[in-house]
Amino acid sequence: MRAALNPMHFRDAPATYGIAILTVAVSVCAILFVAPDLAAVTGGFIPGRVPDVPIANYAGWLVPVWLTPLSATLLHGGWMHLFFNMVMLVYCGREAERALGSVSIAALYVVGAYAAAAGQWAQDPAAVMPMIGASGAISALVAAYAMLYGGSRTPGVGPLPAGLIHALWLGAAWTGINLLIGFATMMGQPVAIGAHIGGFIVGLVLARPLLLWRYRKA
Repeated sequence: MRAALNPMHFRDAPATYGIAILTVAVSVCAILFVAPDLAAVTGGFIPGRVPDVPIANYAGWLVPVWLTPLSATLLHGGWMHLFFNMVMLVYCGREAERALGSVSIAALYVVGAYAAAAGQWAQDPAAVMPMIGASGAISALVAAYAMLYGGSRTPGVGPLPAGLIHALWLGAAWTGINLLIGFATMMGQPVAIGAHIGGFIVGLVLARPLLLWRYRKA
């Protein structure tokens, strides 16, 4: 536990810890002080709102639709949902940030959030159920972590490299954990599989280019 609280970790991965602290602060406030349905509708990503469709019979304030892929990452369905997302964010994000740098990891997280929203929209463009949680954006970091560090841990399969196989296994496990959390804590509310896929693909595609960009002058 002492190692986990070492201040050196914050200096090594300021973007990861900054994202985690902001997410925890907003999520805790929303869980404690805002009705869950109201928070989800106000700040969650709703595919049916794209490009900018108002919600029928709703007169309250809404986060602009183009910002909801980001605001959705700051909201969670409960304590367990928030806890497991933050554990995965810190574990994978911290290691990926050491390789890619703070600017790249922040950019990857933001792009992952929008890719997650795109994946969820592609799954059902007319859906009106809000998507909340950081797991889609975190999926981009999980994939990047697996691509950067997984080559020596998993054997390749035919023409598929070991890093990709490791990433796919980790992505499947991550999605499975979220399915269990969703079933246990949100009364079976569907988990955003499309969002996980969208974020994960971005992490797979961008991990190597971001690494090369960081060390382009080395």
